Amino acid sequence: MAGGIEAMSLADARYSRVAIWLHWIIAVLILANLFLGFFHESFGEAAEAPMMITHMSIGVIVLGLSLLRFLWRLGHWPPPFDPVLKGWEVFLARLTHALFYVLMILLPLSGWAIVSTGDRPVPFLGLFAIAALPVARGREAHDAFEEWHELLALVMIALILLHVAGALKHHLQGHRHLTGRMAPWVLRRS
Repeated sequence: MAGGIEAMSLADARYSRVAIWLHWIIAVLILANLFLGFFHESFGEAAEAPMMITHMSIGVIVLGLSLLRFLWRLGHWPPPFDPVLKGWEVFLARLTHALFYVLMILLPLSGWAIVSTGDRPVPFLGLFAIAALPVARGREAHDAFEEWHELLALVMIALILLHVAGALKHHLQGHRHLTGRMAPWVLRRS
């Protein structure tokens, strides 16, 4: 288009449908897993094991979907940044998105590593077991991976809060088209 991003319609400046759905599915799964990871002990001993199996299974799903999303992103570039964004906002958005990709891979891998330090395989929804990662075994390795896993989870929470705050900031400043770029409820024109 001759006028660049200014001449683009909302439909042209949106992420692809695949990117949008992967974004929201992964986001919901990550939020569920953060809840399960931090609060599984609050529901009593009987609920702890099933909640952790669910937590581990969701982690494997997040890892798989995140790798799929990364591969999709390699072939499908996101829409350009809107000129309404300041330079520091573009930098922060790029940094935040890059860190999200790193965490969406490292967080599930660190959880998988925790389980791999023991004698049990990683259960997947109670249907089958996933092989252990080739990591050191024993309590010391378990504790080290557990610390990293918790630290990565806290960084993920901070990034989510930053991401949501940025979206709300733009929405409240009247730049609603920016939040519409990733909103599945906004219909894309053909």
